[in-house]
Amino acid sequence: MNGVRLALHQFRYDQKVFWRNPASVFFTVMLPLIFLFIFATIFGNDEIADRGVNTTTYYVPAIISLAVISATLQNLANNLTQDRERGLLKRARGTPLPPQDFVAGRVGNSLVVSVLMVVLVAVIGRIVYDVEIPTTTLPAVALTLAVGAFTFCCLGFALTAAIPSEDAAPAISNAVVLPLYFISGIFIPDNEIPEGVLSFADIFPIRHFFQAFFEAWDPSTAGAGFEWGDLAIVAAWGIAGLLVALFAFRWEPRR
Repeated sequence: MNGVRLALHQFRYDQKVFWRNPASVFFTVMLPLIFLFIFATIFGNDEIADRGVNTTTYYVPAIISLAVISATLQNLANNLTQDRERGLLKRARGTPLPPQDFVAGRVGNSLVVSVLMVVLVAVIGRIVYDVEIPTTTLPAVALTLAVGAFTFCCLGFALTAAIPSEDAAPAISNAVVLPLYFISGIFIPDNEIPEGVLSFADIFPIRHFFQAFFEAWDPSTAGAGFEWGDLAIVAAWGIAGLLVALFAFRWEPRR
């Protein structure tokens, strides 16, 4: 079998494993939708100061950003660590399957789930909350999604180096992303977050990914919607994560 066929075979396997795992489906697919309904209900649909959009229009790209990060960074960090500690990665490494095809299958699964979540949240936002789906800025949406997915996939592989055990995986991945959701404007509109906190959030890629995705999704955005500065910072984090993953990712269990 050539590399493409092996990668597709691994991708199909990872898709089956994902959709047959109730915990993965809940936390990756259902939980972002629950957050959307909760925030839209609690905060109503008033206009957000400094953004010039209604609350629901703000939270659709915010929840999409959360869903992409969940499908990539958190999903990969948790599942790879579990498979490593159970010896599944070691067994896969001992088969004729090349490492790059294994990685391609895992990353492909995360990308498909990410795209699915973009479509699902966008459709729900349109039907339930009458939030416009962008048309003129679709290239910016696609590029931002691609850069973000690349970065958070790399960071997911890199984060496994800091996770010592299977039980610690969900706790560590949540400890990494949940505080950043709050201070990056995803859970709380950024006009209600102090400038000093936003400046701290600017160090990390979640804030810049959300900023770039919001500008690409915002129906009032003038021009093509590309936020090159934010995308450059997100991509730089992705490259850093890739380098860490290349040197620190392990196939053998730690125990």
